[in-house]
Amino acid sequence: MRVDHFLVSSDLELSRSQIKRLIDDRMVTLGGKAVKTSTKLKPGDEVVVGQQPPVEARALAQDIPLTVLHEDEHLIVVDKVAGMVVHPAPGHADNTLVNALLGHCKDLSGIGGELRPGIVHRIDQDTSGILVASKDDHTHQALSDGFKNKRHRREYVAISSPGPKASKGTLDTFYGRHPVHRKKSSSKLERGKRAVTHFEVRKRFGEGAALLCLRLETGRTHQIRVHCADAGFALLGDAMYGRLPRAEPLRSLAKDLGRQALHAAHLAFVHPLTGKELSFSSPLPDDMQRVLDALEH
Repeated sequence: MRVDHFLVSSDLELSRSQIKRLIDDRMVTLGGKAVKTSTKLKPGDEVVVGQQPPVEARALAQDIPLTVLHEDEHLIVVDKVAGMVVHPAPGHADNTLVNALLGHCKDLSGIGGELRPGIVHRIDQDTSGILVASKDDHTHQALSDGFKNKRHRREYVAISSPGPKASKGTLDTFYGRHPVHRKKSSSKLERGKRAVTHFEVRKRFGEGAALLCLRLETGRTHQIRVHCADAGFALLGDAMYGRLPRAEPLRSLAKDLGRQALHAAHLAFVHPLTGKELSFSSPLPDDMQRVLDALEH
């Protein structure tokens, strides 16, 4: 009997979709190892259905180095390194950007809650680049409204493989949770929230890759990664939405990079208190620059 069939027929009173979500979240184990829905059971096997470990109710301040691009009494702009999670979550209770911000400035806005103080917007763990955080509730609300009403300008640099067929364009789609893979998002839906990404090819490489500039109008989860993958030009190194290129040297470059080739390179907004327009840029990180250098030769 398959493990998902066994759990549905047990006394857990869970639906098939709930069972699948538990398995996808690695909360069902057999012999101490996470199972798949297709895992076959043998007589005597003990299946354990657990829960993800609880996260501390309050994020703790930690002394973690930060690259600060701007700071005043109302907000702070930082350049996040790839690999750093933005706020505490199951599996990432500390060493996040929030822990680092609390250790640095002590006075983040409380609107985001105990685990997300000051966090106005996010970028993925393995995406590098610029973020702004608020230090008071008025600033937090004003910045959030600016993102919602498309007043802020967010630009990203990415490397895709292959490159898009068009030199530039706009991806304007419905957007939401993937109907099958619940940890993923999808832009191939008949209904959902609207998502808009503008892209332009900066340079093409003979190996089947391209350097892209992308501008967000909306900020959905994994938006750039999903839009690019669904449009046929997934980001290099994106293990969730893309795949390893078949040809060398791109395949080796993707493995060496170890993350999606995506960098939040530019952020511009009007300061909620002073009314001054602020603009920040971040150079391409070393790992992505090494990929470009290799593609150039």
